[in-house]
Amino acid sequence: MVEIAVMGYGVVGSGVVEVLTNHVENIAKRAKEQINIKYILDLREFPGSPFADKFTNSFDKILNDPEIKIVVEVMGGLKPAFEYVKRCLEAGKSVVTSNKELVAAKGAELLKIAQKNNLNFLFEASVGGGIPIIRPISQCLAANDVVEIAGILNGTTNFILTKMIREQMTFDDTLALAQKLGYAERNPAADVEGYDACRKKCILASLAYGKHVYPEQVHTEGITGITLADVEYAAAWGGVVKLIGQVKMMGDGKLQIIVCPMFIPRDSKLANVDDVFKGIMVRGDSTGDVVFYGKGAGKLPTASAVVADVIDCVKHFKARKYLYWEDGSKDYVEDYLLNDVAMFVRAETDNEDIAFKNINKIFGGVTRLSRKRAAGGEIAFVTDIMQEKAIAAKLAELETLGVCVKNTIRIGDL
Repeated sequence: MVEIAVMGYGVVGSGVVEVLTNHVENIAKRAKEQINIKYILDLREFPGSPFADKFTNSFDKILNDPEIKIVVEVMGGLKPAFEYVKRCLEAGKSVVTSNKELVAAKGAELLKIAQKNNLNFLFEASVGGGIPIIRPISQCLAANDVVEIAGILNGTTNFILTKMIREQMTFDDTLALAQKLGYAERNPAADVEGYDACRKKCILASLAYGKHVYPEQVHTEGITGITLADVEYAAAWGGVVKLIGQVKMMGDGKLQIIVCPMFIPRDSKLANVDDVFKGIMVRGDSTGDVVFYGKGAGKLPTASAVVADVIDCVKHFKARKYLYWEDGSKDYVEDYLLNDVAMFVRAETDNEDIAFKNINKIFGGVTRLSRKRAAGGEIAFVTDIMQEKAIAAKLAELETLGVCVKNTIRIGDL
């Protein structure tokens, strides 16, 4: 029998306990060992719970118990999760986590400790929840050079954008609906500002290219500036607006990585990933495009991925799974302003004819867009592909000529 501890009894933690207790026999068959939850760490008390005898508020009890071989961390955040996970690994206990913030910020350090102590630090649930992605990249696609990974990594923002596209709801109204339905937190910043997608993209980039990418290195934009006008212009262009995380390796060994709203063409594999669903496209040099799709989020889907990692840990006590990446560096990620991109621009002007003469002169030609409900003086266009730094300079020049830029959205070549 393998004794484990679960740290955290929130949505995911209670799901992990539920899955482990409801599928004891099947899990034992797959793990070749029976798995028993000895402790559940939580500051709260659950006197009516059938697991009341397992609860503890003492981390040291878990840390100092030699019977505990695997610790599941589902508390979230960095404090005290990082300290607890680090000390568990140093004490000879493998760790499984769903904590994307922890892996994105401290993954390289924790993987190094796990390697040094011949332990496992596994985190399948940290990116796709119940959608398998870590294991496929590290194992199933291992024979490929990963050319690019791009995807819709956050279900909350995808739900909001889908409602804006399909039902012409405003961002504020759709966010309120998402909160009412339980898709968005009371403080939705992690989702709508892009931080959640950024952390997930850092994990995928680190895994795919073998060197840690830190969240602060990734230019991140959310969807709070997207309006119904932008959604209508996307349709006129021939696509939809999606919050995309994208990374690719350049010839000089640097990464291009960004999280931001993009116009995606209708024939893209990601264009029809709607509502709270997520889609992750991995472009391999041998496989071509492979897409991983599903809801992924929620109590039991995420818990199932965590438990799968627990089973993997049990099966690899004496043969550590190879999951590792090196420390990152400041110069590893290229400045996003050096990326080549086409850009959608929505602006206002007092004179459309003069404005477009100046626009065509400065940009050397653009694709003009229109929509039925445009207000007087509203203009929109898509630039040719050029360095983003050059686009910014040209837009600044337009501002001096009476063109007021209201929003810009990158065009995704996906």
